[in-house]
Amino acid sequence: MSYRIQRVNQLIRQELSELLLRQIKDPRLGNFLCINEVETSPDLKSAKVYVSCICTEEEKKDIMSTLATASGYLHKELSKRIRMRYVPALFFYWDDSIERASHIMSLLDKVARPKEQD
Repeated sequence: MSYRIQRVNQLIRQELSELLLRQIKDPRLGNFLCINEVETSPDLKSAKVYVSCICTEEEKKDIMSTLATASGYLHKELSKRIRMRYVPALFFYWDDSIERASHIMSLLDKVARPKEQD
């Protein structure tokens, strides 16, 4: 990945976080929505935005549908904030790394407990 793509990814992540925190007032998004990563295509035409939140499965579906609906608005706002020839189209994906990390930590705790009791 080129240095330019990394900078664009970081900039988009920062600006989207700011937009979601300050501009979007939809209660379905919740307060703890986190943008974990942005992957921009080499031609800068599209960007995969990975989001996560600690919530139920039903809330995840609401969050993803809300983000898909708001992607046009977010794209328009990004084009106002970022000086680029092409602002990438945004595609949102759920990042389940928090749940996987929690599961691994619970497994490690189960393995460590018998040793502590001896």
